[in-house]
Amino acid sequence: MNSFPDCLLVANRGEIARRIIATAGKLGVRTVAVYHKVDADLPYIGEADHAVQLEGDTPVQAYLDGAQIVRIAQQAGATAVHPGYGFLAENADFARLVAQSGLTWVGPSAEVIEVMGDKVESRRVVAAAGVPISGDVGAALETGDEAVAEAERLGYPVMVKASAGGGGIGMAVAHDEEGLRKAFENTKSMAARSFGSDRVFVERYVSSARHVEIQILGLEDGSIVALGERDCSTQRRHQKLIEESPAPHLDPALRERLVESSIAAAQAVGYRNAGTVEFLLDAVTGDFVFLEMNTRIQVEHPITELTHGVDLVEQQLSIAESGTTTPGFAPVSRGHAIELRICAEDPKRFFPRPGPIDVWQEPTGPGIRVDSGYTAGTEVTPHFDSLLAKVCAFGATREEAHARALAACREFVIEGLVTNKPFLEHVLGSEEFTSGRYDTGVVEKIQQRQKNLARRSA
Repeated sequence: MNSFPDCLLVANRGEIARRIIATAGKLGVRTVAVYHKVDADLPYIGEADHAVQLEGDTPVQAYLDGAQIVRIAQQAGATAVHPGYGFLAENADFARLVAQSGLTWVGPSAEVIEVMGDKVESRRVVAAAGVPISGDVGAALETGDEAVAEAERLGYPVMVKASAGGGGIGMAVAHDEEGLRKAFENTKSMAARSFGSDRVFVERYVSSARHVEIQILGLEDGSIVALGERDCSTQRRHQKLIEESPAPHLDPALRERLVESSIAAAQAVGYRNAGTVEFLLDAVTGDFVFLEMNTRIQVEHPITELTHGVDLVEQQLSIAESGTTTPGFAPVSRGHAIELRICAEDPKRFFPRPGPIDVWQEPTGPGIRVDSGYTAGTEVTPHFDSLLAKVCAFGATREEAHARALAACREFVIEGLVTNKPFLEHVLGSEEFTSGRYDTGVVEKIQQRQKNLARRSA
């Protein structure tokens, strides 16, 4: 059996499409790109062997048109489809359609995507495998009274979550019964509009939480390879800003327990291909609970690649085609890596700020890697996520990686639109981040300090 597909359609755009196309080219795999006309000037299109324009009422709808994408794949002679992240990456119906059309799906099965995409069901499955969860294992909560009863059992504050939510969407904190009833109704209503499902559940809210995740690869023989952890606690509005690997100040015994739980979670559903098991870690007690499993490659996968000397997209293609990793695959953890998400957004309020890019000069140097979706002369449109590029810095130590990340952020020249670079520089230079002893409240703390300084100097 071949180790890689003959021709790969990349069902995505921008930075991740460019990233997948680069690995495919290195492996001699022909690539087909798809694009909406608003993306016609982006670099990934010219870097693919073949590109086909998508039709759609809106740019987003075009990239979500699974039937059109499969039809293009068949017409272009593609033998496999890689969804990247976002759009259709965790759409079970699309994964099923790809497989039913005789194409290789680069990811886990549609059945696994369905289970892990439902937070109520995924919690039930992993809890049965011995993985710690917060709250009760059971059906989604139907009424405010049920939510109040569960909150009283757990103790306030609690978090109300949409079962089908993701990326921080569909989450609300409640500190008392009145707040819970309001959050419950708001979350159910928002979930129905956004995800087509109003299923919600309640779990204990941890104020001093760290967001730690384990990268795994599931093989056809049922074995699971774990590739260390990433700390994703530096977030704004539950959206990740800075990630690092390994997680700073993580007890080795705790790290081993996290790895064991991630393997148990993946094995519980017969996971195949690349995935990430996410946990919420109480920074005070050291206890952790299962958060969710992402059934795709993550935005922050480069820092795992840097600290393990691997190409995760290469392994994805190998597993999809042959059921196992490439010959001689034996990753070893080394050094430290930090990733910065450079976005076209207001660095104070984090609102998207699309526009044309006049100057684009990426940083270079030892240990620096930039995964980008744009170049000078291209335009960031308002139709998609504001991510411009991921600046990654690798070093023998956390201190070296940190210094390189800060220097690279300062050296990255982007002119013509507003970016969050100034805020990223501020976070990197903060005492909280430098110490490595931070939690998911770090951005809020830094913003509050900035506000206090502004008031005093006014």
